[in-house]
Amino acid sequence: MATAKAVRRTPLLGALLLTAVLVPLPVWARDVIVRTETASVKVSEVARGLENPWSLAFLPDGRILVTERPGRMRIVTADGALSAPIAGLPEVHAQGQGGLLDVALGPRFAEDGLIVFSYAEPTARGARTAVARARLDLDGLRVHAVQRIFAQNEDPSGSHHWGSRLVFAPDGSLFVTLGDRYHFRDRAQALDSHLGKVVRIAVDGSAPADNPFRARAGALPEIWSYGHRNLQGAALDPQSGELWTHEHGPQGGDELNLTRGGRNYGWPVITYGREYVTGSKIGEGTERTDVEAPRWQWTPSIAPSGMAFYTGEAFPQWRGNLFVGALKHQLVVRLVLEEGKVVHEERMLSALGRRIRDVRQGPDGKLWLLDESGGRILRLDPA
Repeated sequence: MATAKAVRRTPLLGALLLTAVLVPLPVWARDVIVRTETASVKVSEVARGLENPWSLAFLPDGRILVTERPGRMRIVTADGALSAPIAGLPEVHAQGQGGLLDVALGPRFAEDGLIVFSYAEPTARGARTAVARARLDLDGLRVHAVQRIFAQNEDPSGSHHWGSRLVFAPDGSLFVTLGDRYHFRDRAQALDSHLGKVVRIAVDGSAPADNPFRARAGALPEIWSYGHRNLQGAALDPQSGELWTHEHGPQGGDELNLTRGGRNYGWPVITYGREYVTGSKIGEGTERTDVEAPRWQWTPSIAPSGMAFYTGEAFPQWRGNLFVGALKHQLVVRLVLEEGKVVHEERMLSALGRRIRDVRQGPDGKLWLLDESGGRILRLDPA
């Protein structure tokens, strides 16, 4: 595990690693060739016309299920055609950063059509991050048997920091990442609150018997880890099966974490971030013996969103690398890992000027991106 000292050596001037683009980009072109450190890549536009796309999931027949933050879910064909919105979704609180968020196929989707999705659920007091399960009728463009299986136990006012990514573990349990709702950051350290947590639930919403806080008095049994700010990236290590997440820092201090059960990840007591406007210190400092140090951190913030381990054949030189999208810095980060440590960072595709909301590996072994700023789905092919 990387020490806090090692993390402090994170290069802050990532611009030195920005990729060189082989063609000028005054306007968007459907196919753009980009040179990276290890490969020439063709960035292809697959689809356009989406509004604030947030997440994508690949269906068994090659089509793509996409969420749009205003509260719509669509099917996208291989040639880029968008379906009408899928009917039957619950009402969402589509304000600020809230709305319809992540979507994931159930482990046996081909047999039962089960999907899960996260969203900002309106309540009488405000809103909260919730997760629902449903049966997806692809022919009828409708979801059936919608059932909310989880909701944060607090529903404060405000429009920021909902999380939320969904990842199925190998045992069929579901990890859900949850934001701290911004003004309520101190609750990230409280084990009687879902704010600023990763939770682990069964697909029926119950807490697995081996969750780390299941037997602790006063703690919520769903909690897997705590001390998080706003987690918008999550992926399983294809070799170890362990969960990795990343989260937004305030002003600096975006974190990449190996997210283990029962661990405290520090926010807002231990952080590399600073207060907005004043730049003053937050909490006690950047390290403490009982707090898990990030495996990587970004200062200045890149605003990470979406994450995927690459295991495909299209880019063999990237196998085992971790890819992270960035909103503020409008790029994709490639991280090389060795024994759970980041040993190299490359910043790619910055010249495209696209807010990358999600990163996924497709069944074709290629990387797929959601361009939030342009409402597009992009694919990376070998040039």
